[in-house]
Amino acid sequence: MNEENKTTDADKIEKILTLIEKEVEGSLPFGERVEEETKDPFLVLVSVILSARTKDETTEVVCKKLFKRVKKPQDLKRIGQTKLETILKPIGFYRQKANYLKKTAKILLEKYDGKVPDTFEELIKLPGVGRKTANLVLSLSFGKNTICVDTHVHRISNRLGLVKTKSPVETEMELMKVLPEKWWSRVNTIFVLYGKSVCTPLRPKCDICVVRSYCKFSKNRKN
Repeated sequence: MNEENKTTDADKIEKILTLIEKEVEGSLPFGERVEEETKDPFLVLVSVILSARTKDETTEVVCKKLFKRVKKPQDLKRIGQTKLETILKPIGFYRQKANYLKKTAKILLEKYDGKVPDTFEELIKLPGVGRKTANLVLSLSFGKNTICVDTHVHRISNRLGLVKTKSPVETEMELMKVLPEKWWSRVNTIFVLYGKSVCTPLRPKCDICVVRSYCKFSKNRKN
């Protein structure tokens, strides 16, 4: 019976992810677009650090301006602190992020010959880089099979009943147990896009959701 339930659960998860991926097809979050356009781990790392607690639209405007002046760690090291803060000002926590970027550039130049490290253990030692950022950079720039859990992935995974967790770290660990590995590096992209357009934090659009029939949150929601 347990094996039958596992098969049923696996089929359900496959169906859910396939439906959502098809629904958001043709769109990419900003970090993915930076990777697609530049193939540069450094610019991807910078864009992901800056995107924390900031809307993609704002991050994109700031990064386009920043990337005219900063294309490698040497450029970031040379740019003045005041000038960097001025460029970053529209994003959240811009002073803190400016400090992160300056320190990161110094570390990359002194310890990694200007290259972005390609291991989780080394990435999380960089200022402003946590599990989410490290996993996303590993997935986008180095093709590593990681699960990046941000607020959208955490929220939607719990709403759907894929996991029952209290924190993004717990969600990451539990998703590794239930998701087929082929979805690990794709789940962030599709849940981020779906979380912005349909399964929003407030007033989710359950009436147009393509996986409503599978969703525990929708079934228990009072309309």
